[in-house]
Amino acid sequence: MTTAADAEAAFDAFVREVEPRLRRAFTLLRGPEAGREATAEALAWAWEHRSELAEMTNPAGYLYRVGQSRTRWRPERFAPPPVPSDAPAFEPGLVPALARLSARQRTAVVLVHGCGWTHQEVADALELSRSSVATHVQRAMAQLRADLGVDDDG
Repeated sequence: MTTAADAEAAFDAFVREVEPRLRRAFTLLRGPEAGREATAEALAWAWEHRSELAEMTNPAGYLYRVGQSRTRWRPERFAPPPVPSDAPAFEPGLVPALARLSARQRTAVVLVHGCGWTHQEVADALELSRSSVATHVQRAMAQLRADLGVDDDG
């Protein structure tokens, strides 16, 4: 028999695992302020519906949808966060190249390559088939390579 303390400990462990993933995804896609807001909304919903969440096959993906639907993205509020001095170098053209992708392609490629989500996790979160996610990622990567002048080998 599961006690209330056991259920709370399991929920706490779940939050420790999923919160950084959600925060990173929302911050990359919406900016720091909106990212924090979407993460907080998703986790508030998770607490209120924790028994329902425990029965889901992909609770992180569902929480992504919750955060997405409970917060409105305001592109005019997006300002890239300051880059820490110890951050790895990246191609300066990457952000503009990402901005030229369709919203679906940008979301799929950022979640897969930027956040380490599997195609299935992205599919569940976006309510798409796994093959659709793979297609969006493949097309996004091809467009990014073309925009940045990078070939498939490097």
